[in-house]
Amino acid sequence: MSNRNCVAFILLLLLMTVLGTISFVGSPAIAQEAGQGEGAGAGGAAGPMAAAAEAQGAKLVAPKSRFLWVIYSSGIIGAFILGLSIYFVATVIRLFIELRPEVAMPAEEVAQCEQLLQARDYQGLYDFASKCESLYGRLVSVGIAELPSGLQEAREVMDRNADAETVDMERKISMLAVLGTLGPMIGLVGTLKGMISSFAVIALSDTQLKASEVAGGISEALLLTFEGVALSVPAIYFFAVFKNRVAKISVDTLLAADELVRRIVQQAKTKGPAAAAATPPTPARV
Repeated sequence: MSNRNCVAFILLLLLMTVLGTISFVGSPAIAQEAGQGEGAGAGGAAGPMAAAAEAQGAKLVAPKSRFLWVIYSSGIIGAFILGLSIYFVATVIRLFIELRPEVAMPAEEVAQCEQLLQARDYQGLYDFASKCESLYGRLVSVGIAELPSGLQEAREVMDRNADAETVDMERKISMLAVLGTLGPMIGLVGTLKGMISSFAVIALSDTQLKASEVAGGISEALLLTFEGVALSVPAIYFFAVFKNRVAKISVDTLLAADELVRRIVQQAKTKGPAAAAATPPTPARV
């Protein structure tokens, strides 16, 4: 695992821990205050006083705002979904930076290769392409290295290397597909948890049910389902976007490198007297 992935994983764990603590920090206090309200009612208080205590207890149990209610209802599962959402946003930003035509085929490298080709400096062209870290430079270098075996062999080697590079780029976007699959599954876990809580209230209650107690579990189930789907939909969309982008970048770069290698062979053949001096290099094989 690279250092960047380790840092992202550690930050994700820290965020999940903090959010999980925040979501549950108010639970004991709320339960204690609710218990005090019930104790006051059971202590034989007068009718108006009991009603006031019950109203005060209900006010303490209810969240103070919708935002706090969302945090409290989401709980650990919601914190985990939020951590995955932050990781998803960071991954999308990184892929937008890395998977660009300008990165795979920089204009300055293409221009330098064209200048070396016009100067018939094939050895210099190979040396320059070998030092390039872009996809275009790697394909050109392996293509020139295989030219002594023939143009057809060079093209086949370039095709195989382009396929390997495409697989590597698709590996970078595979996590988006994983997030798109995990989102609804994690939301389903929250749905089951909320429904179990609601039916547990019904099953264990010996007195008249309160609508708020039953609705709390149902709202929690729906909220977690929504959060899981909200993570899944954009993840699937961006996976499709980047998959198409990877295919286009790979094809365009391969065509450009193949065109350059083909022009090297044609240029070496058309210059009869200078053909010996312009023969493509035969770099040492490792």
